[in-house]
Amino acid sequence: MRVIAGLYRRRVLQAPTWEGLRPTADRVKETLFNILAPRVERARVLDGFCGSGALGIEALSRGAAHVTFVDADARAVELARANLAHCGALEGSVVIRGDYAAALRRLPPDARFDIILLDPPYRGADVEGILADSAPRLAGGGTIVFEHARKAPTPDRSGDLVCVRRVAAGDSGLAFYAGAGAGEAPSGGVAQAGDD
Repeated sequence: MRVIAGLYRRRVLQAPTWEGLRPTADRVKETLFNILAPRVERARVLDGFCGSGALGIEALSRGAAHVTFVDADARAVELARANLAHCGALEGSVVIRGDYAAALRRLPPDARFDIILLDPPYRGADVEGILADSAPRLAGGGTIVFEHARKAPTPDRSGDLVCVRRVAAGDSGLAFYAGAGAGEAPSGGVAQAGDD
């Protein structure tokens, strides 16, 4: 795993050494950040189910103002912290160990994020519940990106969230959500599936 672009470009990140954690492939990460590029600089980002922290570190590398990392697994939290320290990025971040919904409840009531990156386990994830927990933390005009197995798409709507774009990259899919009436899809795209 490596940081693709920005301040920490080419830094090699530690990968998990245990079963059950599936890091986002570089191809998927590159597709994701090509789409988000205009939104990342100075953004407040939430990296939910952060695993190694690779997505949030990529956001910091590309100019995000701050990233909050959340994971329930103590090993993942330590790995994310180690990768942040390796990049010299601890100052612009906070790492929280805990269940995703519980961790969000521990944040200050007014904490909102411009970008929420969600990469839960492909099997058994409560997609509707995760989106419902995330929606109140989304800033106006913000974007939620949900990574999922390509063969198991996420819903078109969830509460006040609307899927405004879908992208397939290898075996993974990326679903981009915005608040209802928030406007056009990231990069002005229309909600479509296919490789970017």
